[in-house]
Amino acid sequence: MPGTFHCIGLIGKQDDPRVHATLATLREFLLRRGHRVVMDECTAAGLPVADLETCERGRLGRECQLVVVVGGDGTLLNAARSLADYGVPLLGVNLGRLGFLADISPESMLGRLEQILGGDHQREERFLLHADISRGGQRIAENAAFNDVVLHKWDAARMIEFETYVDGQFVYSLRSDGLIVATPTGSTAYALSGGGPIVHPKLDAIVLVPICPHTLTNRPLVVTGDSQVEVVLSDSNDGHAQITCDGQINFQLHPGDRVRIGKKPQRITLIQPRGHNYYDILRTKLHWGRKVT
Repeated sequence: MPGTFHCIGLIGKQDDPRVHATLATLREFLLRRGHRVVMDECTAAGLPVADLETCERGRLGRECQLVVVVGGDGTLLNAARSLADYGVPLLGVNLGRLGFLADISPESMLGRLEQILGGDHQREERFLLHADISRGGQRIAENAAFNDVVLHKWDAARMIEFETYVDGQFVYSLRSDGLIVATPTGSTAYALSGGGPIVHPKLDAIVLVPICPHTLTNRPLVVTGDSQVEVVLSDSNDGHAQITCDGQINFQLHPGDRVRIGKKPQRITLIQPRGHNYYDILRTKLHWGRKVT
């Protein structure tokens, strides 16, 4: 029986035959249970299945009570940004590599779904960041990020220079390869590779991680989740800097540009099987305790 999740949306990584097979299996399973199944239209474009009900991403968010995302963490990041304003919960099936967010395997997928759709599941809210870029006092771009907003150099081997403020208070001037501003969700992504701390996803905090700073005493900084972070690109820069949201959306910066980063009001809800354990995920993905041979 459909239960709480009458209408279920499906989103998958495009141009991947493994995803097509998994989506087809999912759709058949859900239809047999009596659910209405709606496929994201971009996903459906490459799926060799007839009689699909498809729609654009906004309608998916408005009409579904659950969206299942098939792919890797990158696919789930994209889905989270596009669906955050609609309040629809997400469930991730992992066909990628690490899978911190999409952590249900295709092998256990149907059993886990049966459990979840039967009401035996838990919900976890995560917050996103909102980045606002202004030039000469005018907003020129804005976007959301589930993992991180990264200021970084491109097309040049030189460092970039910028000033960082938190809640209007000056923190530091920095010459480095950039700065990672991450959510707790993103603390196990690029920020971790940059030497930042692992932050439990239930903590209300934002992490600032300098990328290869010129002054080695510049260390990662954790601030409250309600903080407003502002990064001002110094006039000495020559246009070889940009902002990237979740490693997927890029905006080129000019000297003097201001980037304001804060918590997005709308949150994302992740659906997980009952008994989901964050520390199990860390041990598995980061190989903690594995014997060295």
